[in-house]
Amino acid sequence: MKSLVIAEKPSVARDIARVLGCRQKGNGCLEGGAYTVTWALGHLVTLADPEEYDKKYTKWEMTTLPMMPEKMKLVVIGQTAKQYHAVKSLLFRGDIKDIVIATDAGREGELVARWILEKSGCTKPIKRLWISSVTDKAIQDGFRNLKDGREYDNLYRAAAARAEADWLVGMNGTRALTCKYNAQLSCGRVQTPTLAMIAAREDEIRNFTPKDYFGVTLKAGGVQWTWRDGKSGSYRSFHKGKSEEVLREVKDGMLLVTSVSHKPKKIQAPGLYDLTVLQREANQKYGFSAKETLNIMQRLYENHKVLTYPRTDSRYIGKDVVPTIKERLKACGTGPYKKLAGVLLNKPVQVNASFVDDKKVSNHHAIIPTEQFVQLDHMTNEERKIYDMVVRRFLSVLYPPFVYDQVVMEGNAGGHSFAAKGKLIKSPGWKEIYDGSYDEDEEETGELQPKDQSLPDLKEGERLKIENAVQTAGKTKPLARFTEATLLAAMENPVRYMTSKDASAAKTLGETGGLGTVATRADIIEKLFHTFLMEKRGNEIYITSKARQLLELVPEDLKKPELTADWEKKLQDISKGKTRQETFLKDIREYACEIVDEIKTGDGTFRHDNITNKVCPQCGKRLLSVNGKNSKMLVCQDRECGYRETVSRTTNARCPKCHKRMEMIVKGKEETFVCACGYKEKLSAFQARREKEGAGVNKRDVQKYMKQQQREAREPVNNAFAQALAGIRLD
Repeated sequence: MKSLVIAEKPSVARDIARVLGCRQKGNGCLEGGAYTVTWALGHLVTLADPEEYDKKYTKWEMTTLPMMPEKMKLVVIGQTAKQYHAVKSLLFRGDIKDIVIATDAGREGELVARWILEKSGCTKPIKRLWISSVTDKAIQDGFRNLKDGREYDNLYRAAAARAEADWLVGMNGTRALTCKYNAQLSCGRVQTPTLAMIAAREDEIRNFTPKDYFGVTLKAGGVQWTWRDGKSGSYRSFHKGKSEEVLREVKDGMLLVTSVSHKPKKIQAPGLYDLTVLQREANQKYGFSAKETLNIMQRLYENHKVLTYPRTDSRYIGKDVVPTIKERLKACGTGPYKKLAGVLLNKPVQVNASFVDDKKVSNHHAIIPTEQFVQLDHMTNEERKIYDMVVRRFLSVLYPPFVYDQVVMEGNAGGHSFAAKGKLIKSPGWKEIYDGSYDEDEEETGELQPKDQSLPDLKEGERLKIENAVQTAGKTKPLARFTEATLLAAMENPVRYMTSKDASAAKTLGETGGLGTVATRADIIEKLFHTFLMEKRGNEIYITSKARQLLELVPEDLKKPELTADWEKKLQDISKGKTRQETFLKDIREYACEIVDEIKTGDGTFRHDNITNKVCPQCGKRLLSVNGKNSKMLVCQDRECGYRETVSRTTNARCPKCHKRMEMIVKGKEETFVCACGYKEKLSAFQARREKEGAGVNKRDVQKYMKQQQREAREPVNNAFAQALAGIRLD
C-alpha cells in the first residue's frame, strides 16, 4: 500500500518525488515504492459561478439580487480539469491507503488540497507535511515528522469561510454596483479600503497649504552650527523677522562652546525580512513592484531552493532553526559573501531576542537562506538582487551591533543657542555587511535639524570666531504620494486611516496584519491597476476618476479598514477552534444583503469622464481612454463587450539621445519607439541599431513580448463578470 502526496505545484512535486525515490512517470503523477506524488496547478477546484445555482443569474439584473445559495457548490476549473481527473483517479486507487497534503503550509494552501478531497468525495486518512523550505533536508525532516491531518481541520474551515465570505460580499456588491450604474464597478473588503487610503492621502495633499519657514546656520571652528529657538526648541521659525534678527546679532561675532556630550550608542541590525518588508525595500531600491518581488522570491524558493518560504508575516526565527544556522552560512558563503560568512563560521553563533523568538513565529519563520548550495551564476540579474538583500540581512543579524558615540555640541552666540552633532564610530559591527552604507529610513519632518558631520575635538568653554552666518529658508511639505513601497506599509498598518478611532479595532488590525495578507497584497495592488482604479505617474500612485466616483457609491463600511480587521479576527478564531464557521457565515450573509439594499436605494450617479471620439469596432459605442500600470489603452465602455486595444506601452528600451525609457506606440504596420524628448524609431530600426552597437537583441524575447501584447489585447478585462471573479479571492 502507498501514500498519495498532493503538492501545490509540479516543481515542488518533482522535488518531493526525487527525495522520496518516486521516479516512474504516470498520468499526472510520479510513482515510487511507498509513495505516489501528484500535484495541483494552483487551485483545481473553486466555488461555483452564480449561474451554476440558477440560470436566472446568467443575466446581470438588480431584481435577482442578493444571490444567497443555501449551500456553496464546488466546481472543477475548466483549464485544469485534466489534472483534477488524474488526481481523482489516484485518490480512489485501491493501493492508496492515505493522503499526505504537501501544499503550501498556510491557510490558502490547506484550501487547495481540501477542496480537491471534498469535491472528489475522498474520505481516506490525511497526514500533513508542514515545511518552510523545499530543500532535500527540509523534505526529509518533514516526512519524518508528518502531522495528523485532523490538526488542520480548523485551518481549512477558516480558509473555506474566507472564500465563501468574499464570494457573497464581492459577487453581490459588484453586481449591484454594476447593474445600478451600468458601468464596470467592483468592490471588496480589501481593495475598497485600500483605495480609500489613497484618496484620503490625495485629499490631504490637495488641502495642504505650504508655509515658509526660516533658520540660521553659521560656521565656527570648522563646524556648522544650527540655530535653535530657546523657547520652542525648534530649529526653524515661521517668522522671517526672527531669523533676520538672529543673523544680525551673531554676524562677525564669537561663539562660546557651552557643552560637549558623548553618548555611547549601540544599534542592532534591522530585523530579518518578512514578505511585506522585502517587497517595500525592493521597490525603494530597485523599483520592483510587489508582484515582481513575490514572483522572484517564488523562483528562489521553488526552483533554486536557496531561500525559505516567501509568504511569511514573521521577521523572527524559532529556536529550532538556530542549530541550522552554521549549515546555512556554509551554503550561502560564496562569491561576495564568502569572507563575510567566514567570519561567522570561525566562532560560535551569537543569537538574541531581536531575531529569535518562538512566540513571534506563526505558520512560517522569517525569510532566510536555506542549506542548499548556491550557484549565483544560475540566477537572473533580478534574482541576484533579491537574493543579495536576503543574504545580507541574514548575515547582518548575526554580526555584532553598530557601536558609536553620538557627539552633541551646544554653543551660544549673541545670546542665541546653536547646536552641532556628529558620530564617532567605535565599531562598525553589522554595517560591514553593507560596506558601511546602510542608512535607516528617516522621515522628512521639514525641520532644519543639524546633520551629522565630522567634528574636531572641541572643549566646553572654548570661544570660536564666527567665519560666516547665513539665513536658511524652506517650505513645509505635504505628505508624499503613495508609492508601491509606502502603500504596502499602509496596508500592513492602516490604523491611522481608521475613522472610528476604536481602540479594540486598532488592536485587532495590528494583531491580524492589516489589510489583506502578505500573500495577497501584491495581487490586490495589481488588480487595482488592472481595473483602472489607480495609475502610476513615475513611481507615484494616483487614483483615477473612476475610483473617486466608486468611493462615493460604495457602502461606507466597505471603505473602512475595520471591516477586514473584524473578518480576520473571526477567521483566526475559527482556525483556533474558538468560533464556528457557520456563525461567521450567517453574519456575512446578513451583511451582504445589507450591502445590496444600500446600493439599490443609493441616489448617486456615475459618469465616464475619459470618453473618446473613437468608436468600438465590436459594438459601436465610444471607447474610454485609460492608463494601465505600464501602458495606455482604449477600452469599451459597454461592460458586456469587453473590447480593448493597447495604444502604447512603457518599455525598458532607452533613448539614444536622452537615455530615458521610451514608449512603444502600437499603431500601423510596425511598432514605433517614442521618447518624451521627441526621438522616434521604428522597431526594425531599433533592432538593427542595437545589433550594430554590439548589444544584440534577443529575438526570442521580442517575439515573446509581442505575443504577450497580442494576448493581453484579446483578454476581456473589461468584462464585468471576469472582473467580479478576479475580485473575490483577495483575503
